[in-house]
Amino acid sequence: MRRARRLFGEALALVAVLGGPALAQSPGQGPSQGLGQVPAQRPTQVPTQVPVLPPGVAPPGGAVPGVAPQGVTQGPPPAPAPADASLSLRAVLTSEAKPLRGGLTWRIYEDRPEGGKPVVLARSEEAQPTFRLPPGSYLANVTYGFVSTSKRVTLNSGAASDQLTVNAGALRLAGAVGEAKIPGGQLAFAVFVPIGNNPEGRLVRDGVKAGEVVRLPEGTYHVVSTWGDSNAIQRADLKVENGRLTDATLNHRAATVTLKLVASPGTEAFAGTAFSVLTPGGDTIREAIGAFPQVTLAEGEYQLIARHDGKVYTQDFKVESGVDRDIEAIAKDP
Repeated sequence: MRRARRLFGEALALVAVLGGPALAQSPGQGPSQGLGQVPAQRPTQVPTQVPVLPPGVAPPGGAVPGVAPQGVTQGPPPAPAPADASLSLRAVLTSEAKPLRGGLTWRIYEDRPEGGKPVVLARSEEAQPTFRLPPGSYLANVTYGFVSTSKRVTLNSGAASDQLTVNAGALRLAGAVGEAKIPGGQLAFAVFVPIGNNPEGRLVRDGVKAGEVVRLPEGTYHVVSTWGDSNAIQRADLKVENGRLTDATLNHRAATVTLKLVASPGTEAFAGTAFSVLTPGGDTIREAIGAFPQVTLAEGEYQLIARHDGKVYTQDFKVESGVDRDIEAIAKDP
């Protein structure tokens, strides 16, 4: 009996040393009559809880390490947009090395190899413009008067420059009668391109003033000069060469006459007279009303008809080139 108690006590001591989870109890004892002491227990670890927050609301103290904010997808950063390139342009005439300084209109179009109407991307009227464009292929166009030139250009990142050659000449017109220059305000010019058997052809420009520079492609042009507003007309075929200014003076054979209706030569003219100037064949060249209207006529023979107070008076006259004079119809009964 003593030996059994001794063995039981050794077992209890061993349990206490090893830290067993249960109370050492003797046979026959209930849970309230423990013979041993409760061993120390290890602390229980509580798992970390990640708070669930609404989208766009940051957790207190900053983001949770290793957890992406709600609504945000992590991935590689977007590639940067390509930087614009710069294109500097200038234009020169065929036979000259110096760039043109004015009268230019530049346009940059989309380069469409498949065809279709091109789209204008940029425009400038500077002599030497610089355009900012994304890298790519473009069509550069320059207009100089009635001349247009285009060139395809390809841009990489950085700055680029190019030059367009303009195949053009220029025409400057004036008028004279004999050795005397005709005032520019009394003249008007029209420029045509001859086509086939048509002596005038297709109209390029009308209303050109004396002394105005008209830029044209190289070729031959038909020019019509009108002095006044009747039949004083002069024509000429003129050649325009690349890189050259062609000065041309068209010589008229005409004169300016002053129409009058008088009671006798040299007396005062009747006011309110209606005049008609006719060719010998009866074609009306000019009509005017007044005491002494002026008319510029080509040299030749004419008939003057004057109407005043219900009466009609006639007078034949002749125009000599460069001789300006009065033409008087005598108001007398036939």
